Amino acid sequence: MKIILQREVESLGTPGEVVTVADGYARNFLIPKGLAVPASKGAVRHAERLRVAHRDRVQRAVAEAQETAGRLSASPLRIAARAGDDGRLFGSITAAEIAKELTKATGVAVDRKRVRLADPIRSTGAHQVSVHVHPEVDATVTVEVVAQ
Repeated sequence: MKIILQREVESLGTPGEVVTVADGYARNFLIPKGLAVPASKGAVRHAERLRVAHRDRVQRAVAEAQETAGRLSASPLRIAARAGDDGRLFGSITAAEIAKELTKATGVAVDRKRVRLADPIRSTGAHQVSVHVHPEVDATVTVEVVAQ
């Protein structure tokens, strides 16, 4: 059965795509949940409008994410922490602390889960940290840890 997707379905496609699926899958799952409609002449024109709207929405989201990434990586983030004479920290700087400081410094709400940090920072100096802003956009932030 040919259907037109109304919403994004993970294994099938994006809104506005015309796909062929099993009759039962379409009648019993996709159509009742509002995820798809049967393909007809008028519905195909509607599908084109859905596809264009989805493409525009995705482009706007990527542009916003790139702007946000630019603001995040514009200037280095300075974090003061207690450290010994050899530059090792008493404790560590975690993703949650970096997210909190980024939010304070830039005004952009950053979730700690979006900060990609392999291990907590345990020494002074400059460290490169990746922040996942959008599925297609990552920002690289320089975190400067200075001794207090």
